[in-house]
Amino acid sequence: MGKLCEGRVVIVTGAGRGIGREHALEFARQGAKLVVNDLGAEIDGTGGGSGPAGEVVEEIRALGGEAIANGADVADFQASGELVKTTIETFGGLDVVVNNAGFLRDRMFVSTSEEEWDAVIRVHLKGHFCISRHAAGWWREESKAGRQPNARIINTSSGAGLQGSIGQSSYSAAKAGIATLTLNQAAEMGRYGVTANSIAPSARTRMTEEIFAETMAKPEDGAFDAAAPENISPIVVWLGSVESQDVTGHCFEVEGGKLSIADGWRDGPQVDEGKRWNPADLGNAVRDLIAKSVSPKKVHGS
Repeated sequence: MGKLCEGRVVIVTGAGRGIGREHALEFARQGAKLVVNDLGAEIDGTGGGSGPAGEVVEEIRALGGEAIANGADVADFQASGELVKTTIETFGGLDVVVNNAGFLRDRMFVSTSEEEWDAVIRVHLKGHFCISRHAAGWWREESKAGRQPNARIINTSSGAGLQGSIGQSSYSAAKAGIATLTLNQAAEMGRYGVTANSIAPSARTRMTEEIFAETMAKPEDGAFDAAAPENISPIVVWLGSVESQDVTGHCFEVEGGKLSIADGWRDGPQVDEGKRWNPADLGNAVRDLIAKSVSPKKVHGS
């Protein structure tokens, strides 16, 4: 039986540690050629270094795979363009972009500074834009030249982006933007042979170990570790394979062995007055609509 991603060329951002590292290793086990991107920053985005990405590359090579390390800032438009260019020059093409890089600056909304807001939005939302934009441009040119791609964009949203999360307003807003960006990418890029999907993972990483210290604690020896980051990677690798070419525009929630599709925004109950509303009449109408609609999930931490 062949490997699922044999010969596929994959960029994984934020691949030096945690979930991104596991994505890179599993892609390698499935025959892909990897660009392991990681800035080497701390959990709050400060600092940096080549160590984490280089270590993952060595692990991949020890498995018999092909990989190079890259330390580009994913939210720097020029640097991310160079990353895509280097990937194509090194491996002769590009098939999959996995946007995973990110960090936290958790703060209650009323205490969030402009700098903290901008930093989180930049690395998550703009970071997802930059590399995908350069890759999409190349794929479009390939399609126009008669070389139709079979390409993938796999984005990383979050339960915080789907339902909100107390103390994480900037992170939640960025992850919600990523979920919607995925819908646009899927709708616009299908003609060029590109699918776009997102995941909302739940696992124990540097970013979550303090927040979910009890619910994501390591189990006793021999028990299934539902919070282990490697549990997230199988769906990402499958989405990156040629087998997934008919799947696009979805957000998959993943935790342990559980996999589900997030049921996103859709039109709900409605009432039509047939004329301009009198503001005084809206109270009963709004409450009636709420009573008829499905209650949203509670915000995380509420």
